[in-house]
Amino acid sequence: MQTQKIIFLNQKGGVGKTTTAANLGSIIASMGHKVLLVDLDSQGNLSSAVSADSMLPGTYELMIGRGKRELVQNTSVNNLYCISGGINLAGLNVELADEEGRNFFFKNTISSLEADFDFIFVDCPPDLGILTMNALAWTKYVFIPMQCEYFAMEGLNLIMRTVANVKKSLNTEIEIIGIGFMMYSKRSNLNNEVVEDISKYFDKLVFKTKIPRNVRLSEAPSHGLPINVYDNSCSGGKAYRQLAMEVLERAK
Repeated sequence: MQTQKIIFLNQKGGVGKTTTAANLGSIIASMGHKVLLVDLDSQGNLSSAVSADSMLPGTYELMIGRGKRELVQNTSVNNLYCISGGINLAGLNVELADEEGRNFFFKNTISSLEADFDFIFVDCPPDLGILTMNALAWTKYVFIPMQCEYFAMEGLNLIMRTVANVKKSLNTEIEIIGIGFMMYSKRSNLNNEVVEDISKYFDKLVFKTKIPRNVRLSEAPSHGLPINVYDNSCSGGKAYRQLAMEVLERAK
């Protein structure tokens, strides 16, 4: 099986990007696939969500060429591994700004790890800076998680333009694997209007499964557990399992 490379991208924070990377990674790992999570965010939230230690060497060291396999940590889930993010990543945009080939550091350093995993999921920072561009230059697929809010279409169009530009200049293989609606409430007229508008415009790119607002989903990261470990039977857990099946169907 060829390694499936997926990044989770939205320049807006708080849209469920990290939660989605952790939960999909864990669910797919529980199916027997070997999954590596890479935390590209200086906040290190993805690392915390799967009980990886953001104080240990991780993505920063990977990016600057200080180690590879020894940076891979075990997590709370069998078959799920993580290269942790952390505060050191905060200055990397500046460190790489004047470097030649600055958009390809991640691609060059992670390449030797790819054959060890069936899936590599990367949680991007909530911006379109150099770290995100490194992820875009490397990946095959872009997963766009988003909330059903008023300015959703505006932000989505910016991501689409960015991916189109990357495809022209940095990575001809890149494509959108799908748009996923997070924190959805079917009782909200605004939520339903946004889903309808975006589904009409982007059609088959939109995943059928919507992730609901759910207390258990919001609790799980604070325990360092993905939802399929914390509470597999809650509505959020069921929705993420359905979404994982959609992702597996598209990532071929």
